[in-house]
Amino acid sequence: MTVRLYDTQAQALRDFAPAEPGNVTMYVCGPTVQSGPHIGHVRAALSFDILRRWLVHRFGRVTFVRNVTDIDDKVLANATPEEPWWALAYRMELEFSQAYAAVGILPPTYEPRATASIPQMQELIERLIDAGHAYAAEGDVYFDVRSWPSYGALTRQSVDAMESAADADPRGKRDPRDFALWKGSKEGEPADAAWESPWGAGRPGWHIECSAMSRRYLGPEFDIHGGGLDLRFPHHENELAQSTAAGDAFARYWVHNGLVTVGDQKMSKSLGNFLLAADVLTEFDPLVVRYALASAHYRSNLDISPSTFAEADAALDRIRSFQARVARIDAPLERSAERPETDAEPENLFVLPAAFEAAMDDDLGVPQALAAVHETVRRGNAALDAGDTDAASIAAWQVREMTGLLGIDPMAPQWQRGAAAPATEALDALVRTMIDQRADARANRDWAAADRIRDAIAAAGIALEDGPTGTHWSLENG
Repeated sequence: MTVRLYDTQAQALRDFAPAEPGNVTMYVCGPTVQSGPHIGHVRAALSFDILRRWLVHRFGRVTFVRNVTDIDDKVLANATPEEPWWALAYRMELEFSQAYAAVGILPPTYEPRATASIPQMQELIERLIDAGHAYAAEGDVYFDVRSWPSYGALTRQSVDAMESAADADPRGKRDPRDFALWKGSKEGEPADAAWESPWGAGRPGWHIECSAMSRRYLGPEFDIHGGGLDLRFPHHENELAQSTAAGDAFARYWVHNGLVTVGDQKMSKSLGNFLLAADVLTEFDPLVVRYALASAHYRSNLDISPSTFAEADAALDRIRSFQARVARIDAPLERSAERPETDAEPENLFVLPAAFEAAMDDDLGVPQALAAVHETVRRGNAALDAGDTDAASIAAWQVREMTGLLGIDPMAPQWQRGAAAPATEALDALVRTMIDQRADARANRDWAAADRIRDAIAAAGIALEDGPTGTHWSLENG
């Protein structure tokens, strides 16, 4: 077993092992809560949710930190007299949490808000000033990029080739590329959006927030730093520079997910081409949304088109149909529960398929892992057709394990549509009455009546399957 991850800084696949055996430490940049989440935000969080699940499977434990940036220029800009910045930030944070939960993203081990770590940020800034890598000017504090020879190491850029940092008023900068660690209060800003500091009242810059929070919750060195591809520069470049300049080893691996695009153009609130998560989750089954967003490799861009969710729904239907067929011959299998009894000695078969494990170990190859899931479904259906219930049960167990690790098991309680249960029970009663009437007609050799009943059922979009255990029905569209 060797897990390999693509390290953005090394620009290569690297064998992964946690610094502390049995405990992977991971920090992922969370949302800036100036407005509600779009589907690109959900895809980013989902990428690291799947990575986290796989690392737990391989190494036993993941300490997972995802921050909330609740103080920022954009948060202040979107606030109103009726809804102060802190109220807006909290409301938007809840929207993100609801969207994440809807698609089955596990809650982080710790989810710190930036405003709760101001003392740690100030302490880090003081260390940088003392080390000669930061300077105060006119109420602001800036990182001196030319004082740190490794600046640009993450994205392999030279300082002279970089654009000016636009994250703060340049009033006191020595170099236009110097970025803000502390922003002095300005006229017109809310009084409660400022904290006292040795350099005057103000608030932290965006980049220093993550450096301070990752250190506070994971220590000066941790295994994985994650985030969207669009965060590599300047955000992650600046995090790396200020943390290492302050003497911290910081992240051992850098992992970045690809973007969601619409018509091959990056989804962005500034471009107005975004799909709000709430709208997508209202229109589509959340499990379908999860499958669709997970189906592309995490490092590739995912282009959203009208067929994206339809294809995911069809793929899930194939899994559901197989699980339903197995459930008719055996009790539904619980993930990691007691394995079904068989006449053979199948211990070597009650393991994850090698193709699935190899795909997930190879830089989280979810598309190839999904192919292994569907190949197991195909093999299980073939076993059912041949009457080999032992092989079908083993395949069903494997499917539950694999889909469980990906968070897409249709049998998992979180994906059951409780509100639809009464309607489903009523439909089942009606269809079974018609099935019984058809069976009576066939027993009486009234073939015309039997055919009429079958045709009426088919016209309603219901498929019948006659088998050794009786006739079973399913909706043709899943």
